[in-house]
Amino acid sequence: MMAPRSTGERGGATIAVLAVFVVGMLLVLGAARVGAALVARARAQTAADAAALAAADALALGRGPDAARTDAADTAADNGAKLVRCDCAGPRVTVTVEVVAPAIGRIARIDASAEVDGPVIPAP
Repeated sequence: MMAPRSTGERGGATIAVLAVFVVGMLLVLGAARVGAALVARARAQTAADAAALAAADALALGRGPDAARTDAADTAADNGAKLVRCDCAGPRVTVTVEVVAPAIGRIARIDASAEVDGPVIPAP
């Protein structure tokens, strides 16, 4: 003879499984946001480094601060970033770039610098 079933706990395992699933999905979404932020930061750092080197190269070739700023902006754009600031006066170049991270709705802003060391080639 079978014991009668209790109807008070029916579906309890389903609720527990759904709760674990929801917590798991929240963890996955959080990890994806962190990953997107890290990728945006890395892209911004690469763009800033390249823009600073391009500006320093222009200064080393004696092309002047305006050409250095233009080269920095072009290089930043080629790397998916926007040049926000370029201090191209003197032998030390400092740039600031921004990269938009649409997955998280944020902007990664990074500074980088490069220095012209040694003789500067005079402009032709």
